[in-house]
Amino acid sequence: MHPFALIVSEPIKIDIWSDIACPWCYIGKRNLEGGISSLGDDAPEVEITYHSFELAPDTPVDFEGSEVDFLAKHKGLPAERVHEMLDHVTGVAANAGLDYHFDTLQHTKTLKAHELLHFAKEQGRQLELAERLFRAYFTEGRHVGRIDELVELASEIGLDTGAAREALESGRFAPAVQADIAQAQAYGINGVPFFVIDGKYGVSGAQPREVFARALTQVADEKAA
Repeated sequence: MHPFALIVSEPIKIDIWSDIACPWCYIGKRNLEGGISSLGDDAPEVEITYHSFELAPDTPVDFEGSEVDFLAKHKGLPAERVHEMLDHVTGVAANAGLDYHFDTLQHTKTLKAHELLHFAKEQGRQLELAERLFRAYFTEGRHVGRIDELVELASEIGLDTGAAREALESGRFAPAVQADIAQAQAYGINGVPFFVIDGKYGVSGAQPREVFARALTQVADEKAA
C-alpha cells in the first residue's frame, strides 16, 4: 500500500433478527436508533440488515380474536395478566416515542411481511419498509398478513407495486426467510429482537439506547485500533 493512501474504514454491520409482530422489536429498533444518534458526530457509520424470525409460525393469516385472545391462548395466561403485560409494553413503547394500540391490532401470520422485507432489501429499501410495517401493525391497526395490504404499504415507501405483488404471490423470497430462521437457530437465538454487531457481539432484547451506544463505541474503537 502506498504510504499516503487513505484507509477507508468499513461500516459496522448490524444484523437484526426480529418479527413484525414483536412489540419489543419495534422498541429495540427505536432504542438502537437513539443510541446511534446520541453519539452525534462520533457516531460510526453503520449498515443495518433485518433478518426474519417468526415468533408464532402457526398463526393463521386471519386470526379470529383480539391480541389478548391470542396471547392468552398462546402463552396459557389469564386475560387479566395479558392486559397487564400489554399495558406495561405500551408504557415502555411510549417512553421510546411509539404509540401502540393493542385494541385495534390485527394479529396475523407474518411470513409474507418477511418475504416483502427481503424484496425491499433487494431494492435497497428494507429499512424504510421495516419502519412502515411496524407502524402499520402496532399503531395503525393495518393487516400485514394479506398480500393486497402489503403491496399497498410497499407502494407507500416507493416500491413498485407490480414487482412487490409478483414477489409475494410467487413466494420466491420464502427460501430467504427460512435461511434467516435457520441462521438464528445456528446462533442459538430463541427470542427477538437479537442484534449481532460486527459479526461477533450479540445484544439480546430491547436494551436501552445507552447499551447500544456503548457497544458501537467499543466496536468502533476496536476497528480503529
